[in-house]
Amino acid sequence: MCGIVAAVARRNVVPVLVQGLERLEYRGYDSCGVAVHLGASAGASSAQPLRGLFRARSTARVSELRAQTEAERLEATTGIAHTRWATHGAPAVHNAHPHFSHGPGPVATPAVARVGLVHNGIIENHDELRAELQAKGYVFESQTDTEVIAHLVDALYDGDLCTAVAAAVERLDGAYAIAVFHRDEPQRVVGARAGSPLVLGVGAQEDGLYTELFLASDAMALAGVTDQIVYLAEGDVVDLQPGRYWILDKARRALDVQVRPVRTVLAHSGAAELGPYRHYMQKEIFEQPRAIADTLEGVEGVAPELFDGEHERLDGTTTRTAAWRVFQEIDRVLILACGTSYYSGCVAKYWLEDIAQMPTQVEVASEYRYRQSVPDPRTLVVTISQSGETADTLAALRHAQGLGMKHTLTICNVATSAMVRECALAYITRAGVEIGVASTKAFTTQLAGLFLLTLALAQAKGRLSAEQEAEHLKAMRHLPVALQAVLALEPQVIRWSEDFAQKDNALFLGRGLHYPIALEGALKLKEISYIHAEAYPAGELKHGPLALVTSAMPVVTVAPNDALLEKLKSNMQEVRARGGVLYVLADADTHIKAGEGLNVIRLPEHYGVLSPLLHVVPLQLLAYHTALAKGTDVDKPRNLAKSVTVE
Repeated sequence: MCGIVAAVARRNVVPVLVQGLERLEYRGYDSCGVAVHLGASAGASSAQPLRGLFRARSTARVSELRAQTEAERLEATTGIAHTRWATHGAPAVHNAHPHFSHGPGPVATPAVARVGLVHNGIIENHDELRAELQAKGYVFESQTDTEVIAHLVDALYDGDLCTAVAAAVERLDGAYAIAVFHRDEPQRVVGARAGSPLVLGVGAQEDGLYTELFLASDAMALAGVTDQIVYLAEGDVVDLQPGRYWILDKARRALDVQVRPVRTVLAHSGAAELGPYRHYMQKEIFEQPRAIADTLEGVEGVAPELFDGEHERLDGTTTRTAAWRVFQEIDRVLILACGTSYYSGCVAKYWLEDIAQMPTQVEVASEYRYRQSVPDPRTLVVTISQSGETADTLAALRHAQGLGMKHTLTICNVATSAMVRECALAYITRAGVEIGVASTKAFTTQLAGLFLLTLALAQAKGRLSAEQEAEHLKAMRHLPVALQAVLALEPQVIRWSEDFAQKDNALFLGRGLHYPIALEGALKLKEISYIHAEAYPAGELKHGPLALVTSAMPVVTVAPNDALLEKLKSNMQEVRARGGVLYVLADADTHIKAGEGLNVIRLPEHYGVLSPLLHVVPLQLLAYHTALAKGTDVDKPRNLAKSVTVE
């Protein structure tokens, strides 16, 4: 969601800050800004102050912000920057970060601003704090919760910024990652985090001192600048000064550097290059064969050890949790996820109950933590997240742990994420960087990881024979080839998209394993084309949704050649009898023929229990090409963000 970049260096950091924001554009945003501390030696134009805090903000793209900084010839060795996805207050320049505090009294000019701050997250007690600060004479220029923090830091400042920030965050309820600087301390930035991610990046050393230090909400923001990253823990406060940094933990104890070790994180910027494709979403759809192959690389056989959680903890120690022991102890599965990841969990429920014979419950993470549930310590809690920083899923995980469910596992695309660090077991998918807001390759690689989990649990419980294991693994290894054949159907999907671009509504139908695929197809169409779409189990059609069916309502049907095919054909006839127009994704051997009001795309082969990975690809292409025909912003759909780090 929102993005943070901050720096203290010996060189001009403005290009680094703006480049970092460009690296974070994929997360989604509706405004952006940069603020710097202009010292006496700053190379500012005559129109700018020579000292103090200066900012540039925009509700356009980061490229416009770059143009502003270049026009102002803005140079500084200390600065903070931000991309904002609006929560409190409309997307407007006065609500854009960085926010300044000028102290109590009438708002002065930027030259006398005292505190500058950027913030990710949501402060739940901002109304209470706002009233308190207004009573002290602070004037608010925005509707944001963030401005409250800036004024609070100013009110608590008594000559030491780190002390003021540490005191301020003790007053905050909610989630935050912040970077703050002060007019009176020209080369100092203080950061803090709780509930939102924040990392420290360190540059090269000369004579035992760092030449530059950075803060960012995502290591990718620092790609090409540094690959030396320190992951900050919940409640940490970090103090950046020329050549050195200090980290204070939640109890405000200064930590030895080994407690928060520096790691090498290869967040290559090249992974985000568009190449020959028109959009990142298109690129990522076509990367799925490679992403699946990479996710399965090194998997020679099914074993619980594939999920052993071997990773460095934040205290610097390394633990190895035996997945085999955990799999023996559990007798049910609880899946927690949001959005597209939730739908992958819905598919996995069918696999886990059919193949592994494990009772499985799938919960929307944002709902789970707010209801009374019945905890069971013999449950394996599985979280699914592309970024590993999804706020709702992290909160649901911590809630489950708080209820005594200690057996945790994550399926995640980012090995260094909070989700991986906080779960005992993990399977890291290798989708690579996913830029498009509408998830594609992350979804199919999640399905691959969840199918491996199903097989591993079945093996641990003695419910998978060697012959069955070999058969399933053979099918998985053939997936990249099968996906290439499905991608070759793109010209047929484009013809469908020309019809869909003229519609306002669509209905998606599926049965069994493929009902969640229908849900995912409807979500994709909604996300990027802004066409209203709903998905239903096809058997439920006559229990209400059939009332919506007319010739103006296209009905997409996922029709694999499985045990439910004949039932599905009856549901399709119900649509045709009401004048509905069907668009059917059928396996080659289903004998469904195209005709009046019945459009058919045939997939090359039936793929058994793994067919959801194939059937979802034409639905991704349909959403993409429909959005293309409508002229929407495919990679950055309105109101949405890639990494949802607020509730």
